[in-house]
Amino acid sequence: MGTDAFQAGPGPAGRARAEPSPPGGLLDVLAVAAVVLDADGRIVLWSPQAEQLLGYTAEEALGRHAARLLVDEADFDLVLQLFARVMDSGETWSGVFPVRHKDGSTRLLEFRNMRLTDDRGDLYALGLATDQATLRQVERDVALSTRLVSQSPIGLAVLDTELRYVAVNPALERINGVPADQHIGRRIHEVLPFVDAKALEAVMRQVLATGVPVVDQSVVGRTPADPDNDHAWSVSFYRLEVPGGHVLGIAGSVIDVTDRHRAATEAHHARQRLALIADASVLIGTTLDLEQTARELADIVVPDLADLAAVDLLDTALNHPSALEPSASGPSVFRALAMASAYATEAVRAADPVGEPARYEADRLVTRCVTTGIPVLVPHVTASDLPYIARNSAAAAILARAGLHSYLAVPLIARGTVLGALDLKRIRNPLPFDDDDLVLAGELANRAAVSIDNARGYQRERTTALTLQRSLLPQRPPPQPGLEIASRYQPAGAASEVGGDWFDVIPLAGDKTALVVGDVMGSGINAAATMGQLRTTTRALADLDLDPAQILHHVDRSSTGLEQSIATCVYAVYDPHHGECRIAIAGHLPPVLVRPGRTPELLDLPTGAPLGVGDVPFHTTTIGLVPGDQLVLYTDGLVETRDQDIDTRLNVLLTLLGTPGRNLEETCDRLLHALRHPHDYDDVALLIARVRH
Repeated sequence: MGTDAFQAGPGPAGRARAEPSPPGGLLDVLAVAAVVLDADGRIVLWSPQAEQLLGYTAEEALGRHAARLLVDEADFDLVLQLFARVMDSGETWSGVFPVRHKDGSTRLLEFRNMRLTDDRGDLYALGLATDQATLRQVERDVALSTRLVSQSPIGLAVLDTELRYVAVNPALERINGVPADQHIGRRIHEVLPFVDAKALEAVMRQVLATGVPVVDQSVVGRTPADPDNDHAWSVSFYRLEVPGGHVLGIAGSVIDVTDRHRAATEAHHARQRLALIADASVLIGTTLDLEQTARELADIVVPDLADLAAVDLLDTALNHPSALEPSASGPSVFRALAMASAYATEAVRAADPVGEPARYEADRLVTRCVTTGIPVLVPHVTASDLPYIARNSAAAAILARAGLHSYLAVPLIARGTVLGALDLKRIRNPLPFDDDDLVLAGELANRAAVSIDNARGYQRERTTALTLQRSLLPQRPPPQPGLEIASRYQPAGAASEVGGDWFDVIPLAGDKTALVVGDVMGSGINAAATMGQLRTTTRALADLDLDPAQILHHVDRSSTGLEQSIATCVYAVYDPHHGECRIAIAGHLPPVLVRPGRTPELLDLPTGAPLGVGDVPFHTTTIGLVPGDQLVLYTDGLVETRDQDIDTRLNVLLTLLGTPGRNLEETCDRLLHALRHPHDYDDVALLIARVRH
């Protein structure tokens, strides 16, 4: 069979098979020599390892007396005594003995000597020997490895090429919470079902294939000993191979870094919370629009804090500011202002429709939150909790199917008043809400509540100002002699305050008509009130049938002392009998004259100073008007924007007015649609008069 060693194992149909052992094993390292002596002490068998160890070939050793060949003369008697003891009593002797090498040197060899008997009863002596220094080195290595492995605080494991555990140390038993005998012969997923075994085995196969170690790879999972809490480990893998290159398997080291991982996770969450608060300072309350502010709050908490967020305000906070305190024993009526979801989920259908009122009884959690002003935290939602969270049984069923598992509601409190609640739910996020989340949600709610309260107060003031302003403006102007008239007033966008723009159509003696458009600087109720005073003054002076410049002069003097004293105005008087229009301007944009078949033009008139400046003369200009001519009066809110210069915008206005064939009402709508945007910051007054045929 040659010199190869073979390993027996089960073969096909239960038959044994022989597998060659790879070179470089422990026996190869020790180079164990075998020598057989007959009863007279002569060498009858000599192994190649004996030649390697002692230098003599088989031809040189066979038939020679072993003691005379291998032992120094001084040790001759001792070796004969040992030989006799083995041969006479059958005693196995082991120990260290000096042996002479062919080169004349003496080697200390570790011996195992025993007696052999053949089938005829003849006796022989078998000697197994290896170099003592080599053996002691191996023993020290094994002892050191065994001690290190057994006493190491680092978990250590050896896995074969099929990635099955071959050995584990006590530290790994403790880390995994599984006894050593339950590791052996099993793969990772069989021992640790709560760890991503596929990913780990992929890494180990890579190490087996390349021989390149993988060091300090982070793994997070749970163990059978502690299935309710995450643990973190730093794992490293190395390929095991014998000196000849044969791969034995994988060695792995495991260090429990759970505390470090938790500290890093907490630090990360702390940074996230700080970033969220910083973002809230910038992103919440960007406008004074109530719904927009609520949407900003809902959007910022999703998905970092919750999977589903709703901002609900008490209906009394929206409509009855003098009766804000909800009853602790009765139901509360909420109005959903905003809702945000981290992903598409049917749980959205369980939320109150935005803008619609919702009535919640006193036993509901969100009602308790607003009546007590104290947050409500349900870390682990059960089936019995759902009826107190959802608006009705159908919504509770939807939340159960969606997988709602944690709930948090915090009150929105501003200036000591409870305005509503921030309602948070976790569905896909596996972590329950905790005290840190409660503190963060409370901080965000407090910041948002102030902005919501500001928007709420502004909305009331804006509604009041708008009502006042509309009450001061004329309704649809009545037909005037020789004129067809259309008008529009459009307040600023929802995020802006009401301004002081106005228009007026005033019948005068002699079939004449005064056309007025003005703009009070400033905004809010004061601007609207000033606008009313200026309009009243202008109407009163118009009855005197004065020249337009004189009218503006008297209005300018009457505006002294008004809180919002600066205003611009254009005052025009049309006389149908003379076919002319007299116009004076007080710091206002020039009217546009539109003649059939000609390009619209801005009238080149003396601009004058705004009303309220004082002691500035005004000038009247007379222009002729024929049937079909249009005069367009407007305030700067129609053409001014923050991203384009005024000349560009005036050219757009002229272009829009150059389209023939539209009636005046269509023209008004077209101008507002083309030049205005929903969130423009200024209001608009527009008045168009066309001379009748």
